[in-house]
Amino acid sequence: MPTPQLLAGGLRLVTLDFSYLCGMKNAQVELEAETLPITQHKSDYDASSITALEGLEAVRKRPGMYIGSTDAKGLHHLVWEVVDNSIDEHLAGYCSHIWVTIHADNSLTVRDNGRGIPTDLHPKLKKSALEVVMTVLHAGGKFDKDSYKVSGGLHGVGVSCVNALSEYVRVEVHRDGKKYEQEYLRGKPKYDVREIGSTTERGTIVTFKPDPEIFETTEFKFDVLAHRLRELAFLNKGLHLDLVDERESENGHFRREHFYSEGGLQEFVLWLDEAKTKLIDKPIYISAKEEDVEVEVAMLYNTSYSENIVSFVNNINTRDGGTHVSGFRRALTREFKKYGEDNGFFKKLNFAISGEDFMEGLTAVVSVKVMEPQFKGQTKGELGNSEVLGIVSRCVGDALKVFLEENPSQARRIIEKVVLAATARNAARKARELVQRKGALSGGGLPGKLADCASRNPEESEIFLVEGDSAGGTAKQGRDRHTQAILPLRGKILNVEKALEHKIYENEEIKNIFTALGVHVGENEEGHRVLITDKLRYHKIVIMCDADVDGSHITTLILTFFFRYMRELIEKGHVYIAQPPLYLVKKGKQQRYCWNDKERREAVLEFSGGREDDDTVKVQRYKGLGEMNAEQLWETTMNRETRILKQVTIEDAAEADRMFSMLMGDEVPPRRAFIEANARYARIDA
Repeated sequence: MPTPQLLAGGLRLVTLDFSYLCGMKNAQVELEAETLPITQHKSDYDASSITALEGLEAVRKRPGMYIGSTDAKGLHHLVWEVVDNSIDEHLAGYCSHIWVTIHADNSLTVRDNGRGIPTDLHPKLKKSALEVVMTVLHAGGKFDKDSYKVSGGLHGVGVSCVNALSEYVRVEVHRDGKKYEQEYLRGKPKYDVREIGSTTERGTIVTFKPDPEIFETTEFKFDVLAHRLRELAFLNKGLHLDLVDERESENGHFRREHFYSEGGLQEFVLWLDEAKTKLIDKPIYISAKEEDVEVEVAMLYNTSYSENIVSFVNNINTRDGGTHVSGFRRALTREFKKYGEDNGFFKKLNFAISGEDFMEGLTAVVSVKVMEPQFKGQTKGELGNSEVLGIVSRCVGDALKVFLEENPSQARRIIEKVVLAATARNAARKARELVQRKGALSGGGLPGKLADCASRNPEESEIFLVEGDSAGGTAKQGRDRHTQAILPLRGKILNVEKALEHKIYENEEIKNIFTALGVHVGENEEGHRVLITDKLRYHKIVIMCDADVDGSHITTLILTFFFRYMRELIEKGHVYIAQPPLYLVKKGKQQRYCWNDKERREAVLEFSGGREDDDTVKVQRYKGLGEMNAEQLWETTMNRETRILKQVTIEDAAEADRMFSMLMGDEVPPRRAFIEANARYARIDA
């Protein structure tokens, strides 16, 4: 089955260098630039379609208000603003190919073969519509319903914001047999829109260089761009997307990826579930339309214990869900519960089935197209249109009724999985209650191994989860006893990816983490598992493991546990990973800690006067925390003034879910393929 990706996706769950986890396979796809002949347009799209709302004055003063931040996330938001315009052309039926190119100077070009931005005079502003689109905030064809029936950018700020936040922009338009161009410096046109030649092609080419005066970094990340373009290919079947990086070349070829999908959401859900064992033969696919709302769903059940629902509105990833996801959940629970009750699957249970039981082992992609979406918040993270809930619920419900009637054997497998999930959930509730009751009886339930801090203020308190009793003992000696607590962990904790939930609460190390942190698991009104954090004892949770292969494995096990059972702590910014140094370089009384090979080489050259073979320079390679004494561990890894901590964040929950399943799950082939694809990132230390 064709898929729109030719790479092993990168784990971007954490903001540290997990280079051994996030390699990208270079597919070296060579494609001819596609051209489309000029055709009669289906609707009028000219300068009168462009509606201008306000100017650009505030964008450079307060960029965070418009793009969320000025860090790497805000930088890449600029790309999405430009690409979204091309996607809207595709949704309108005029664009079949989008090219994204990162240039050697970290400028970036987005090209499409859509209709091209209008260049004739705007009827009110008396200047070229192209200049209006590029220099007036909230100006564009999306505000004219005859130009775009569905658009992903109604809540955004448009390409004019990209112009305002770039030191240089050039736009070239191919339209009506002619080429036009205009250049801008920090949002201001260098000259009027001008004609520069003739063409048989059509489309828009936007090149921009982000302004270093605005952004903390101006370096585009290939894997970030690749992930979103792959996602867009799944969401827009039949659309070609190319990504080229002119900063990297191998054997004279630039790094290049091509994304294309014939199957759309069905291939999307298969890709997400690549590392899981399927419970049913193929995805359940739903496509329907009601009241100008298009509903598309692909869902697949697997043998895992987690749910993964990814949702979109007009191609925008709604990470916080919204009314479309609520409608999907409502329909699925209603129809499957009715089918199970009508066929006697639940009659032997002595407890009630919960909505969460129907979600265990479910991977689903829910995509809706809405003419006038209403989002909650500037980041478009949650859909608010109340009418969409009922529409999605009816469309999904009607389709599931047909599926359940026409596929009794697959329906039976799903309902049997639901019964197992309900039984395990009931056992897990009893296990949680037992752990919490024992904790209460023992006067707070703090683990005996925990060396607590004196402070009772969670905001200033931090806890180190330390690999091994030996390193834990050293950390206890070297810590700041007022604000730093130490919890040693013996060996490798349970791999929660392969364990039933009630087994997790019986594991001693995991019980210690729960009780030490002061959090516990409960259920909300809908029966969904939630983490209760109102008594969280530390606002900084630091994973501190050895800087070797075993330490990396233990870190990944702990991260898997936090992602599956304490995700709220990650989302609220409480989880960090300590970065102990790899080397100590010494010569006489001179010494320097080094965190990577580059720093080690620089220190050796500095201490030796430029000689790499100087025997008087000694290099100690730390393979474990236990090789440091208490003073060294404090100085390098625990002292707030000198340490390096990396905060764990979730950039894309669906990608993180897929990666943890692949790395820690039962399926070996996807993990083997990932290792083979990324072997070039491995390093053997002498």
